Amino acid sequence: MQLSSTFTKSPAPTIDLPLSSPLSYIRDQRMFKGRDLLRVSDLSALEIELILKVSALLKSHQLDSAQSLLAKGKTSVMLFEKPSLRTRVAFETGMSQLGGTSVFMHGPIGGVHLNDARESTKDIASNLNCWVDVIVARTFSQKTIEELAAYADIPVINALSDLEHPCQSLADLQTLQEHKGQLKGLKIAFVGDGTNVANSLMLCAAKLGLNFTLACPPGYESPAEIVATAKAAALESGAIINITNDPHEAVINADAIYTDSWASMGLESEAEIRRPIFTPYQVNKKLLENASPEVIVMHCLPAHRGEEITDEVLDGPHSVVLDQATNRLHTQKALLSLIL
Repeated sequence: MQLSSTFTKSPAPTIDLPLSSPLSYIRDQRMFKGRDLLRVSDLSALEIELILKVSALLKSHQLDSAQSLLAKGKTSVMLFEKPSLRTRVAFETGMSQLGGTSVFMHGPIGGVHLNDARESTKDIASNLNCWVDVIVARTFSQKTIEELAAYADIPVINALSDLEHPCQSLADLQTLQEHKGQLKGLKIAFVGDGTNVANSLMLCAAKLGLNFTLACPPGYESPAEIVATAKAAALESGAIINITNDPHEAVINADAIYTDSWASMGLESEAEIRRPIFTPYQVNKKLLENASPEVIVMHCLPAHRGEEITDEVLDGPHSVVLDQATNRLHTQKALLSLIL
């Protein structure tokens, strides 16, 4: 059955920017030029809002040929230790639409082995400085991302690590804004494992004033440092950050229910052990009954149908998973256009 995203959208938020010259506006933004994006903590609330505004601008003007000037003559290299569909295609397509080019390197196939005996990460980063303008890295370890950034003079973007997935959370925020009209005060219930996706979304929610509840089995919570950082940010924004083991309590009056794989990439060997532990946390029709009637259902994909989410929910009228996938292109273009 084909994925659908048929839930009726709220009107898109008004973009109070100079739409007569949106690309000039983007070029004039200097706060991101040459910067890394390694963690959500690298961004202030105002900076996240700027990325979302630029993403909305690029989306609404995606047929404007002038977009091809924003990264003209620039080259990105994508160093991926993990498989990818949405992240890779969105970054490659986005770079092309902005007028740049991409080089994709995936583990042994691409000839790059991060953290191995052949060549150090330091030397890889130093060499890439000679040829390209930005590194987009998808790694098993957050430490690898940060080591690349330490030795590269060019910007490094975290395209997923074991700790965070900031690119996904930005697309999620844009999707929430499009469907709900605003972000502050919304309630997000993340049901399942305290994954890298949950970590980044929790931090974004805390910075922007969204209420975030993670419902997971005991022992599968987000790292204590992430929760502490989120709660500190929530004190300033007015957000409420909550961790519970009760999925039904978590989704009461939720505006959005989010789930992810029970065994993320790199943890596949734990799948059989995790399955019975996480079964009570499946996002299904019964769970949705406790949420707002206008709830939207989110998943970063790929989905394991019949495990963390049922077909009838993933393909149902509340699902916005394809809108999330669509917005990966626009938020990643926004990042590239602001950083380069």
